Amino acid sequence: MNELINKDNEWIIHFMGSLDRLLDSFEHLTANYRPTLGGERFFTDKEVSARLKVSRRTLQDYRNEGRIAYIQLGGKILYRESDIERMLNDGYRSAYRLTAT
Repeated sequence: MNELINKDNEWIIHFMGSLDRLLDSFEHLTANYRPTLGGERFFTDKEVSARLKVSRRTLQDYRNEGRIAYIQLGGKILYRESDIERMLNDGYRSAYRLTAT
């Protein structure tokens, strides 16, 4: 009962490890959390270009060509998540296989 608790104590080591894992989980959640506005999530051109693996210039071409809907507030461009999904679905082409006759 009179055991001295210090940083080398097995219980303390386990407890500190649990706190580290909790902190890592919390940081991951907060980094990836996108609050919704009216049920929609919005992304910047930088975020969209990273997710789609295209350049920001390509996104500008998509806007100019009317391929993707966007919102412009001053100099800031925002994209709705649903508009990105719609663009991707519109571009979806099913795989097909040529059969030999």
